Amino acid sequence: MILHVEQFRYGHDNLGYLVFGRSEAMAVDGGAWQEILDFTGRHRLALLYVTHTHRHHDHLTGSAELLEKSGARLLGFEDLQDGSTITLDGEPVRVYRTPGHSIDSVCFHAGRYLLSGDTLFTGTIGNCFSGNLRAFYESIRRIMALPEDTVVFPGHDYRALAVAFARSLEPGNRDLDAYMGGHEPDCVRSLLRDELRVNPYLRFNDPVIIGMLKDRGLPVDTEWERWQSLMAIEE
Repeated sequence: MILHVEQFRYGHDNLGYLVFGRSEAMAVDGGAWQEILDFTGRHRLALLYVTHTHRHHDHLTGSAELLEKSGARLLGFEDLQDGSTITLDGEPVRVYRTPGHSIDSVCFHAGRYLLSGDTLFTGTIGNCFSGNLRAFYESIRRIMALPEDTVVFPGHDYRALAVAFARSLEPGNRDLDAYMGGHEPDCVRSLLRDELRVNPYLRFNDPVIIGMLKDRGLPVDTEWERWQSLMAIEE
């Protein structure tokens, strides 16, 4: 049995999710709480858990309503230990702690699907509000090691802005045209293999990116230096 992911847009550009199997479900960043409840009702799903990719306000909104109306259990950060699993209809959802954007950022890995929150967007990454660039770098490296057919579901839809910035760094990258052409606002997602081709924050070992950093007089001798150099460039 395969777990499924349904995406819900709320606010200006936030994206929330329902991960579900045959009869059990988990809400992640449930700002679209009414739509989530409507979906679970139509599909006769029991909402077992409500959780978040991190505790920024725009990702917590809607949780109180979901908990009150469904009787689901809240999974807080203390419940989301790195490497632990959440089970839905006998299928595992793996938890990865990915500090960087915030100290409490997590990703959820269900089959081929990665709910990446504000750690990894389509075409870019989140701001390092935690102040810990090293932790963010390690989190991105961890995601990069996943299978290339992993489907990335981000916490916001920033693709247009992200592609414009990527073009400013790498104007000769022809993969950006196809990447932007494949954008579906009704279901924002990408394959990890495509992120590796277009997302500058995953391309710190690419010769073109290294050359661009050199031209700007930024350090490039080690992978860690290249990551810091990329993060120092203002979008």
